Amino acid sequence: MRMEDTICALSTAPGMGAIAMIRLSGPDTFKIFDKVFKPFKKKANLENAEAYSMLFGKIYEGNTTIDEVVAGIFRNPNSYTGEDVIEITCHGSVYIQKQIIKLLLKNGARLAEPGEYTMRAFANGKMDLSQAEAVADLISSESQAAHQIAMQQMRGGFSKEISELRQELINFASLIELELDFSEEDVEFADRKQLSELLAKIKKVLIRLVDSFDTGNVIKNGVPVAIVGAPNVGKSTLLNALLNEDKAIVSEIAGTTRDAIEDEINIQGIKYRFIDTAGIRKTEDIVESIGIRKTYEKIEQSRLILYLFDASQKALDQEFRLAKIHQEIKDLKAKSEGKTMLLLANKMDEADEAQIQKQFADYPKLIKLSALQKTGIEELIQELTGTVNLESLNQGSTIVSNLRHYDMLNKALEDILRVEEGMVNLISGDFLAMDIREALKHLGSITGEITTDDLLGNIFGKFCIGK
Repeated sequence: MRMEDTICALSTAPGMGAIAMIRLSGPDTFKIFDKVFKPFKKKANLENAEAYSMLFGKIYEGNTTIDEVVAGIFRNPNSYTGEDVIEITCHGSVYIQKQIIKLLLKNGARLAEPGEYTMRAFANGKMDLSQAEAVADLISSESQAAHQIAMQQMRGGFSKEISELRQELINFASLIELELDFSEEDVEFADRKQLSELLAKIKKVLIRLVDSFDTGNVIKNGVPVAIVGAPNVGKSTLLNALLNEDKAIVSEIAGTTRDAIEDEINIQGIKYRFIDTAGIRKTEDIVESIGIRKTYEKIEQSRLILYLFDASQKALDQEFRLAKIHQEIKDLKAKSEGKTMLLLANKMDEADEAQIQKQFADYPKLIKLSALQKTGIEELIQELTGTVNLESLNQGSTIVSNLRHYDMLNKALEDILRVEEGMVNLISGDFLAMDIREALKHLGSITGEITTDDLLGNIFGKFCIGK
């Protein structure tokens, strides 16, 4: 990205609307805008306009007025990018948007690349790299919890924690490096006891941050929930009841659902991705067999499994069916080790509750419901919310939701463990210094203190144009 250029782009969503906003940023911002803008107020002057002020005027080309606009003035370094910025609010016609951008390009600006405004904010010290990534997370957040995590990271909570750890490690690393200069004199500048205490502290923090990714990832991307069971037990009816719409086809014909049907709902600030799967049974139908194979794939990908069975008296009067349900539960538990599985007794409006209590006494968390009558749905929702640990989020603790950060934290943790092992084995300072430098590199790459062009291109290339 060429930082000496002045860039422009549409910063509101593309398409027609009431208004649109075009952002101009760079060293020639005022020079370029002055060629195409004329304030209506006679005494108003773009060159002398105060920062954080707004001017009402017209965008023109020759004798033709393109639009009447409001121009927001931001002067460097007190702007989003750290450069001179003008935000042009115009009418939302697609034609007007294109004409204004073409005019800016004609007078010396160039189109911004994806994420270039935020890239410039990072380059000009307005935010570090983890805060810049949080901007993208904030834009794409679809739930209250995801928004909360992104806001915390954008405000620098995570960055501060990482920077403090890194600075403490740098202080010790410099003492160890100093020892190498006096290796022939056999002196120790870095107190090994203090270093051990520091390593223990850093390791504890890194483990906490790494462990938080499990919660952060599901908050950011949603909790994948697979609804599984035999054909005709009411899986599609349950999905429709949860979504409060007829998303899935419901039929008495077994094997109706042949592919996974997915949709999302927001429950108490958490996004849940429900997957209605094909009924599990032996079948000669090739298409249905593919659907059943996909069911097992979805079980693998899910964090939470809802096993639904037909609890109606008619179904459970058949002893072989009861035995089959218990076997299916056993098989699913074996296939879903480490995942949360909830057992749902459906069609309770047609069931003998005493019989259900007796036959499933070994399952204290059995949820009884009727998907068709929409009874027991609230109890199910309460159980769903209990599967995501939000205690750390509610306490304002740092939660890692970015896969790149998680990877770097894991690598830094491995480096710290190697330093600890080296201390126990009394290895020389030069080998300790190597591992400490690696830990510093991995921690520094999170906040952008250590970067490469490839890394920055990969991160900012995923942003939308105009941000």
